[in-house]
Amino acid sequence: MRRFRFSLLLLSLFALHVFAQSKPTPSATKPAVQVTLGQSIVALNGPWKFHIGDNPAWADPDFDDSQWETVDLTPQAGSFDPYDGSSGYVPGWTAKGHPGYWGWAWYRIRVQTAARPGEKLALAGPSDVDDAYQVFANGKLLGSFGKFRGQGLRPVVYETEPMMFFLPQAGTSGGDSTEPTTQLLAFRVWMEPNTLTFVPDAGGIHFTPLLGEDSMVAARNQLAWFELVRAWASVAIVAALFFLLAVLACSLVLFDRSDPVYLWLAAVFLLTALYSAMLCLTAWTQLAESAWNLTLAVFLNPLTLGGWVMVWWVWFRLRSPAWMPKAIAGLTLLYMLSEALGENFFVTAISHPVSATFHLASLGIRLLFLLLLVLIVIRGIRQQGREGWLALPAVVLMGISQFQNELEILRVRVVWFPFGTQASLELIASVALAAAIFVLLLRRLLLSLRQQREMALDVKQAQEVQQVLIPAERPQVPGLTIESEYRPAREVGGDFFQIIPHATDGSVLIVVGDVTGKGLQAGMLVALIVGAIRTAADTSFDPLYVLQTLNKRLCGRGHAHATCLALRIAADGAVTLANAGHLPPYLNGKELAMEGALPLGMIEQAEFSLMRFQLAPGDTLMLMSDGIAEAQDEQGQLFGFERIHAMLRQPITAAEVATAAQNFGQQDDILALRVERVTS
Repeated sequence: MRRFRFSLLLLSLFALHVFAQSKPTPSATKPAVQVTLGQSIVALNGPWKFHIGDNPAWADPDFDDSQWETVDLTPQAGSFDPYDGSSGYVPGWTAKGHPGYWGWAWYRIRVQTAARPGEKLALAGPSDVDDAYQVFANGKLLGSFGKFRGQGLRPVVYETEPMMFFLPQAGTSGGDSTEPTTQLLAFRVWMEPNTLTFVPDAGGIHFTPLLGEDSMVAARNQLAWFELVRAWASVAIVAALFFLLAVLACSLVLFDRSDPVYLWLAAVFLLTALYSAMLCLTAWTQLAESAWNLTLAVFLNPLTLGGWVMVWWVWFRLRSPAWMPKAIAGLTLLYMLSEALGENFFVTAISHPVSATFHLASLGIRLLFLLLLVLIVIRGIRQQGREGWLALPAVVLMGISQFQNELEILRVRVVWFPFGTQASLELIASVALAAAIFVLLLRRLLLSLRQQREMALDVKQAQEVQQVLIPAERPQVPGLTIESEYRPAREVGGDFFQIIPHATDGSVLIVVGDVTGKGLQAGMLVALIVGAIRTAADTSFDPLYVLQTLNKRLCGRGHAHATCLALRIAADGAVTLANAGHLPPYLNGKELAMEGALPLGMIEQAEFSLMRFQLAPGDTLMLMSDGIAEAQDEQGQLFGFERIHAMLRQPITAAEVATAAQNFGQQDDILALRVERVTS
């Protein structure tokens, strides 16, 4: 298991006396380590007696262990933990004649201690053990690390934490003199099978237990806890960072639902935050057993890796080969399966040699993922250039970090502790990847702002063009008073009207309409229609001819449809009215009964409704778009035709009609045009 070496082993040294000769022991052939303790801590380097297997009798101080192996826990000069870099690391039993062995093993040592009157002795458990242990003194259980559930059952394993055990009171003779007492200390150790896969030189005790006066051991444990919290603080910070990034990515999803990359980013950020938080939880508490970490590694790591591959696939907007997303999903599932079997997740069903084969399969799948990542980024470089080059270093580092356990086995240092806090290759890769994504998102944001400014300029120019197309001032027509009010729902509207007086006969052509859609696209269609109206009016003022000309222009242009109403008012008040799906006008407040007709642009040979009537002096015509009837308040009620009828029962201007609908709740473009025949 991965542990931390606590750097301070000796807090203060008050007195240390080594006897030249030992007192008689229960077995004269069993030498004892002779220690007299004051306010001090002593490392129990050995020699220890060691045996694999399990037998409750091995805790008995009278048991003859002379045939056991002898193990010295004194670290070699320059030795360090390949995981955390701590000095003083001792290889486990797999490096001392028991390769591939997992399960139970025992360590025994005899010590002679002498304590001053009133002192209590305590034992600090080893700071790195594979994986759980019980400690005995003269056959009496002092305590344990891990949850032991009975003979024959595997204990529940946690990440190693500082532990302190009180020894039975040493014998004293009173006064200032001390009498040495021999005690048999025994460690019963359990190692999980999956530890063989990712811990170099796995097996048993990796750092020497410490023996000393209880207050000194307690002070050492407090310092060890501080170092443990500090060591994992960087992982906690990364968990918080990725959680905030997940929230940010989710907000970007709400901002732009058209780009799926934000959803993928939110998913991988959340998975990374969850995994980092779980690592801290298991390192700092015993609320979660180490098996949780294994479960997370089996499921979260493949999901995160597959998610990152999809992030870059979507980021660079790759489309071919089309089967790539399915291949990534399949590799992710195979990675989960190989991890579950390769990490001895099903230890009771699969032997260790078989699980080692699946671990090799997991290694191959990770290599495939790394290859896919590099190929995707290379294609991204070809398509987008700078973005691909920005992503490449972080992606390659992230791919290499997937082999952190294998690099540890090869004794390549992949974990550093600057200022006492952890900086693993995996952690550095995650931060580098987050930084690359942040830079790319910032670049995308700046490009988006530039595009929005350009689009805003385009809209402003389109608005200026539309203001030219739609007359701000009504032309003077003898015998008629014409007023109009146009209020677009956006900067560029989809309603239009034209008032074209005839140059010689005193008639006037009035055309009003409403194109499908809103915004810039609708404004462009309005420009097309207004130009076509002007062109048609140069040939004829016949309303039916005008609608037929417009219909031909719009047919075959996809979704370019529009409702339109065209009327010609002669000098004598005779009105010819043609309608293409638009709202009928109101004559003196009453709606004209017209047959329905298709809008413009639906079919080439469309037939439009046509009617003729006389406009007497004092009569008024009110033409309007459907934006008035479809105005909607906060409760969802429509302005409706009943309110229109009620307003038109009394004299009212076009501006008053438009204002009433707008105040009610404008949803669409509003157009009202009023024509009154007056005595010339």
